[in-house]
Amino acid sequence: MTDSLTGFPPTTTRRIIVKVGSALLVAPDGSVHRGWIESLVAEIAARRAAGQQIVVVSSGAIALGARRLGLPKGGRATLEDAQAAAAVGQIALSQVWADLLATHNIAAAQMLVTLGDLEDRRRYLNASATLDRLIGLGVVPVVNENDSVATEEIRFGDNDRLAARIGQAARADAVVLLSDIDGLYTANPHSDPDATIVPVVEKIDAHVMGMADGNSASGMGSGGMISKLQAAQIATGAGAHLAIISGKVDAPLGAWQSSGRGTLFRAAKRRGGRKGWLAGRLTVKGLLVVDAGAANALKQGRSLLPAGITGTSGIYARGDVINISDADGVLIARGLAQYDSSDAERIIGKRSDEVAAVLGGSPRVAMVHRDYMVLL
Repeated sequence: MTDSLTGFPPTTTRRIIVKVGSALLVAPDGSVHRGWIESLVAEIAARRAAGQQIVVVSSGAIALGARRLGLPKGGRATLEDAQAAAAVGQIALSQVWADLLATHNIAAAQMLVTLGDLEDRRRYLNASATLDRLIGLGVVPVVNENDSVATEEIRFGDNDRLAARIGQAARADAVVLLSDIDGLYTANPHSDPDATIVPVVEKIDAHVMGMADGNSASGMGSGGMISKLQAAQIATGAGAHLAIISGKVDAPLGAWQSSGRGTLFRAAKRRGGRKGWLAGRLTVKGLLVVDAGAANALKQGRSLLPAGITGTSGIYARGDVINISDADGVLIARGLAQYDSSDAERIIGKRSDEVAAVLGGSPRVAMVHRDYMVLL
């Protein structure tokens, strides 16, 4: 089995994350598209038999729960409604996946995660180990955000970026986003008749990001094209290809294989574990702005010294993740702060001998050491 768009045989695309959006799983009236899910599960079973390992990232809990509870606006009228709907709907969603996978003698496992589970390094490693063990046991993990406890401040907000982070944690070779749109277009195809699909993206730059539209076509999900491009940045930066394809047909993976219609974002070189985790983070505590000399030094693989910093913002402690940008606001790198923000404000722009005089004692080697930094 080989995907015509990607050219990946199972031996090279060993591990795949398949993300399924809410509109594909749940009808506007809140009923489950069971026949469609059956067709996808059959494909998953066939691919596993061919040697691939599959992880499913599944939306739909809020939509299912809202129907059972009779909540307005699909359960998204308030945060409390969404949390209650998710708590009820997650049981139903997991049961659907478990029942249908069981018809192919495949065990399903539920994993509910929050943003903090993948942003905190120790919890991230725990999630990674759990995924690896489940896959090794022949189980298909079904992952969703734990919306019953997540708040606006501490949530992914969409399963596109969650799928990319799960792909990173699972050390996947590819992430496939099954969507209500069949790929990235040069403009919004609903409003621009001249918009054309982009079959392959080698690098996600400002031009590519400018093609995105933030709206979800169905109005049911929380992710639009912007979230999908952010997911592609995370996945490709972790060394995994990412594809956006249509899920609005039965057996969508086979339909993609036959037609080749979709958008493939090619993977970049896979980073080491810690640096890949840093690059894929969605939250940071602060920002350092550097001069041109420091920016060039960072790009050559050097550490960031206080002398090259022109400004700092945010409140952070030593060991927190912070971004580094140039004077124009372009992000250059991300890393672990070696000083807290109050000390950083006192030493920016100063040479090492001056840092010692300001803070007393022996200063640390750098504000952000190259071993704990990743270029973006």
